[in-house]
Amino acid sequence: MNKNRLVVADDHTLLRAGLCALLSQDPEIEIVGEAANGRDAIQLVGTLSPHLVIMDLNMSGMNGIEAIVDIKRRFPATKVLVLTIHKTEEYIHESLRAGADGYVLKDASHDELRVAVKSILNGKTYLSPDISGKVINGYLGVGGNAGGSSSWDKLTHREREVLKLVAEGHPNKYIAEFYSLSVKTVEKHRSNLMKKLGLHNTSKLTAYAIEKGLVDN
Repeated sequence: MNKNRLVVADDHTLLRAGLCALLSQDPEIEIVGEAANGRDAIQLVGTLSPHLVIMDLNMSGMNGIEAIVDIKRRFPATKVLVLTIHKTEEYIHESLRAGADGYVLKDASHDELRVAVKSILNGKTYLSPDISGKVINGYLGVGGNAGGSSSWDKLTHREREVLKLVAEGHPNKYIAEFYSLSVKTVEKHRSNLMKKLGLHNTSKLTAYAIEKGLVDN
């Protein structure tokens, strides 16, 4: 039997191991590689030619969105299923724009994950029921900013990641180490965030991040 080859990319070791163990129960699936960040995932795709990559979004170094863009550009035949905690429209739409073939939340059932994997391997797109309505509303411009780009749309994915950690109270040095950046680069991201959002202190950035669902209230 020719098995479907999968790579799992997630920076949480236990979760990654659990996913691999779960998916390996399917006799039609073979886990051929594991990655803790986007850069390693891209390298594995290049050397192992998997049919599908299961991709987390928030990883240190190169994040999931950046990895999806690069994988789809260099290896268009490889499918990508996003598996994440993020259910806000911004993350969903950005993942789909990057080229993701599916989007599943990490609180999904094992059965739903299996259905998502099978659907994508069969050439379909899969969206978790909890977020499919948000995707439709986004394309229809319902409850959003259909007339023009919002301040959020102007942020890069890295700026959004920095915003999340800033809102969680982490100092620049921690953020720099978490994403393998220099402290000066993090300071530049914070400055850009304030300029683009028109918010000039940490408390306002935190309130904005809570509003966007990046952190819990």
